Amino acid sequence: MHNPNPHKLSEAEWREVGSVPVIRESWGLEDGQDPLDLASLAYGAKFDFVSGGPGYVGEVYVLLGDSLGEPMILRRDEKGGLVVEG
Repeated sequence: MHNPNPHKLSEAEWREVGSVPVIRESWGLEDGQDPLDLASLAYGAKFDFVSGGPGYVGEVYVLLGDSLGEPMILRRDEKGGLVVEG
């Protein structure tokens, strides 16, 4: 059954998201800084996304900083890695 509600990111998911280079750069994470530090800098949620038409079905991560700007959205690519949308 489709569940459109957000889910909390696990520690492992925060680490994975915090390891994506464009995310590290956007949130100012220094080389060698623990990717888990992102959890204290951003709001994050995971969705089990199902497209209404032909398209993507899978995990979608939404990150928002401390301002009400555009969120960053990540999805899985064909190899299972995370890519930033847009």
